[in-house]
Amino acid sequence: MSNRLLLVDGHAYAYRAFHAIRSLNAPDGSPTNAIYGFIKMLQKLLLVLEPSHLLVVWDGGLAEERMVALPEYKANRPPTPDALALQFPQLNAWLDAVGYPQLQRDGTEADDWIGTYAKLAEAAGWGVVVASSDKDFMQLVTDRVGLFNPNDKSEKVWTAADVFAKSGVQPEQIVDWLALVGDSVDNIPGVPGVGPKTAADLLRRFGSVESLYARLAEVKSESQRNSLTASAEAVKRNQLMVRLNCRLPDGPALDSLVARAPDKAALREMYRRWNFRSLLAEVAEAPLLEQGSLL
Repeated sequence: MSNRLLLVDGHAYAYRAFHAIRSLNAPDGSPTNAIYGFIKMLQKLLLVLEPSHLLVVWDGGLAEERMVALPEYKANRPPTPDALALQFPQLNAWLDAVGYPQLQRDGTEADDWIGTYAKLAEAAGWGVVVASSDKDFMQLVTDRVGLFNPNDKSEKVWTAADVFAKSGVQPEQIVDWLALVGDSVDNIPGVPGVGPKTAADLLRRFGSVESLYARLAEVKSESQRNSLTASAEAVKRNQLMVRLNCRLPDGPALDSLVARAPDKAALREMYRRWNFRSLLAEVAEAPLLEQGSLL
């Protein structure tokens, strides 16, 4: 495959960088830990994965259809730390200066844009790597779409076999698996008494949530049958909550997701302002990426 698209979950990597580097500030006292960590993480991603195309995707708010279905969706998440919120505009400015494509749309979750571009690239015959630790993305995995989980120190791209090893089900069953288990991170309650292993066992036996409910009498455990019966509507709702919307319209064309010529003067000014001496030296000593190159 001559084209390989790297889709980066921007907020996830910014949070990861923010917590990985506890204290780093510019000479004026402004926080720069997330900026520095994000830059180094993205540089490593490009080096390890060698994509031909790239898109960093940012959350633009919660999807209306999910909020209607479950008003408590993600309500348990703490507010963004002030020190991190201050750095998001700087990250956007850095991506513009270095010439890397990024996407953020109001009222649209990054997960859905990532799903949309994974499917678009797959349909075009491209390879795709999604860089995120979010388990929702396991539903996207195919022969052409893989996952790069930053929590996996092996630095390999996950395949369907890795999804099965992690969850006990195939990628095409992930939506149903999550619908049964729920997701505490997103404040989506699952079926009481049905954990990840039980949900995987049920799906391996019955194949899908629909088949499970059609054959509910075959579930041996009375307590599981009762719990599944009581949670039937919640499970249907959960399928809607966790299934990615992979048909978002009006995004940039696939072929446009290449590096533009970097603004070296802007990068030098940023690195001086942030006191990133090693990155400043890289700009000064070697030419940056040419247009269209990510390596």
